[in-house]
Amino acid sequence: MTPLSHLSSSDKLVELQKQLAGTHLRDLFDADKQRFDKYTMEAAGLFLDYSKNLINDDVLASLTKMAEEAKLPEAIKAMFSGEKINNTEGRAVLHTALRYFGKDPVMVDGKDVMPMIRDTHKRMKEITQQVHKGEWKGHTGKPVKHIVNIGIGGSYLGLKTAINALTPYHVKGLEHHYVANIDPNEISEVLRKIDPETTLFIVASKSFGTLETLQNAQAARKFMLDQGCAEADIRKHFVAISTNLKAIDEFGIAQENTLPLWDWVGGRYSLWSTIGLMISLVVGFDNFERLLKGAGDMDNHFKTAPLDQNMPVLMGMLGIWYQNYFGAESHAVISYDYFLRDFPGHLQQMDMESNGKRTTLDGKTVDYQTGAVIWGGTGTNDQHAYHQLLHQGTRLIPVDFVAPATSHNPLGEQHPWLFANAVAQSQAMMQGKTMEEIRDEMLAAGVAAEDVERLTPHKVIPGNRPNNMIVPEKITPEVAGALIALYEQKVFVQGVLWQVNSFDQWGVELGKVLGNRVYDRITEKGATSDQDSSTNGLVNRFKQFNV
Repeated sequence: MTPLSHLSSSDKLVELQKQLAGTHLRDLFDADKQRFDKYTMEAAGLFLDYSKNLINDDVLASLTKMAEEAKLPEAIKAMFSGEKINNTEGRAVLHTALRYFGKDPVMVDGKDVMPMIRDTHKRMKEITQQVHKGEWKGHTGKPVKHIVNIGIGGSYLGLKTAINALTPYHVKGLEHHYVANIDPNEISEVLRKIDPETTLFIVASKSFGTLETLQNAQAARKFMLDQGCAEADIRKHFVAISTNLKAIDEFGIAQENTLPLWDWVGGRYSLWSTIGLMISLVVGFDNFERLLKGAGDMDNHFKTAPLDQNMPVLMGMLGIWYQNYFGAESHAVISYDYFLRDFPGHLQQMDMESNGKRTTLDGKTVDYQTGAVIWGGTGTNDQHAYHQLLHQGTRLIPVDFVAPATSHNPLGEQHPWLFANAVAQSQAMMQGKTMEEIRDEMLAAGVAAEDVERLTPHKVIPGNRPNNMIVPEKITPEVAGALIALYEQKVFVQGVLWQVNSFDQWGVELGKVLGNRVYDRITEKGATSDQDSSTNGLVNRFKQFNV
């Protein structure tokens, strides 16, 4: 347990944790028949049941007081006002402006960025319509049928999550593909599936220098040339999302086929930006705009709702409660909807890259735990895998279940069964099964007394495992936008409480720098001997097979 001792309200939470540590969720439900009504809320199309948490009114009041003491309301205002809250890079954090549809200006460095955003959206819409109408043609005059997004990290995970979430809205007649990893197997598989005469590549890299993206873009360019596309026609098959106009021109992409990125949009928050061009192409610009509006609705709720009735704040504070006062180290997110299968993967980057920090905003080393390990999966598949650990393991792992009430594909009784399983898992984690219940059940079934005594300990499920249920009506573009934005703002809330900068990622940089050095050693002649013994050995092992 590593309480947030820099906040005086933490002492009360330590005391409340001791009181609740010996209390079972069953007892809390038995003591308050109105618990569900008290601890549920709705915002931006999302219904949240947080009643199965180890909380009471005193805990929530103390968490709210802590948020106030940490100046969370001021931090929220600072972010939406365009202040440079990314203090290590001197940048504003304004991905929220990309999904803002109000009339007020949004200022950065004394300039309203909204006209620029609206002009960019207009260009995204034009490109989308050109492709959908068959007006964008390749070097042989054929319209686009394949779209390949070349980008990694935030230029891949978020947009793939949104595109799969919106599968029922996909435009017919287009096939989409992704290339992220530098592993040559990945792009080779994609290039085997596409038709070079009808393919449009989107190269997404702010600097146009990201190693993986640039290597894959060069491979795609070579592929097109090898398939008969002339140098002068390369521009008919490539769109760039970047700020490096010189590098784009040298690559052969037309300036009119280039969309901007802004330094106040972090990579893991960039699906709302021009990075979302792929989303617009796959589902249509109108549905992309609906996605933005759903996220904007959640932003408005986050900005205006009182802290104790604010969904991102509540979820963020509950995470603090378990990570810092109960000693939890991870958090699972399980989606009971096949179209949301990539959501946990996106959350991993969003959360762990944001709050996996050990240094506070003023440069001090933290003396408390930050940044949960985020993991999860999809529906009943997972019940036959790691749910065993969730139910009977020794670790406290809070869980979020995301389960829409209706399906885009109501097939027989399958969706009712799916939803029933989600609710049952939530109930089982809260309730568990006692030794007495198991004994009575086995004796009633005629199991011999000696077998009852032998088997009962193995069947006990302690329960008392906290979890949330998020239940939208259906996964629409608005709901998908609100869901992703909910977790973005939850991450921000926790960063404020932990006093860390949630918007830089210096820990990613060292591996890139060392990667360049190792690459130099791998490609030079002769044995490598100037690194540590492990690096030397591994490099020389590689050279044995690649000389």
